[in-house]
Amino acid sequence: MHMNSSAPHLLAEDRPEFERVLDEALRTAHERPELTAVGQRLNTAQLRTMALNATALIAAAAAAEYDHYVKVREDVRTPAGRTGSVLAMGDASEAAVAGAAAVVAVLTPVLAGTAAAIFLIVGYLLTMLTPEPEFARALLTAGWIFAALTAAGILVAAGGLLLTALRNGSTAFSDGQGGERSHEVEQAGAAWRHALLERGVVPFLREALATPGTEPADPAPRRPAGRIPDLGYSRPDYSSPGPQGGTEPGPRPSYSSPDFSSPDFGGPDHKPE
Repeated sequence: MHMNSSAPHLLAEDRPEFERVLDEALRTAHERPELTAVGQRLNTAQLRTMALNATALIAAAAAAEYDHYVKVREDVRTPAGRTGSVLAMGDASEAAVAGAAAVVAVLTPVLAGTAAAIFLIVGYLLTMLTPEPEFARALLTAGWIFAALTAAGILVAAGGLLLTALRNGSTAFSDGQGGERSHEVEQAGAAWRHALLERGVVPFLREALATPGTEPADPAPRRPAGRIPDLGYSRPDYSSPGPQGGTEPGPRPSYSSPDFSSPDFGGPDHKPE
């Protein structure tokens, strides 16, 4: 194979993607004129095994695209991996502070407004008495102070709502940037798979099919024409004699088995005949 042998080492998470590209190339081999010999000399299972054994060699053809793909993917993953725990702790602390601030922002105007209403009402009622009690003016003063606190609490609550809206807007902007980065990773992965298919897998399969001396995928066994196997010589032709021009067979030769008898052995004074 005329490919660069200094192939990048495929990460374990990318090997299934390599196999999917290989399987797709074998599945659509009939659509490529240069791969029409698939199934004639080598079948898809044999080609797949050969390609998996040469994974590093094939991957070298798309080394530049693979390096870019891995780099972009790591750029997206690394910041989240390094700062994930810090961000989680920061989010938890911020959520606790935000919850306490929300409680204070809600309770302050309510309590201060209630106190202001009570003091003012009681204070003005007391001023209507004759003689006016001395603490009536003190109640009015306290009522106006709580009224000011109520107004301040309302302003703080409004400011909190504004900050929450701004934060949600920045979070949405960050999510948009993350989506763009994910799209960049998908594009880099698609470019690597295309280069792997066109410059790695297909040329490897084409050269494997064109290599001289490759045995057929499923050679058909030689079968003799008759039921008796051909041992390299022909059987003698036995035919029975018959009258010329006749159709009836002649008498069959009879064979008798030889008579084997054991030798007659007698005693030491008896001699065989």
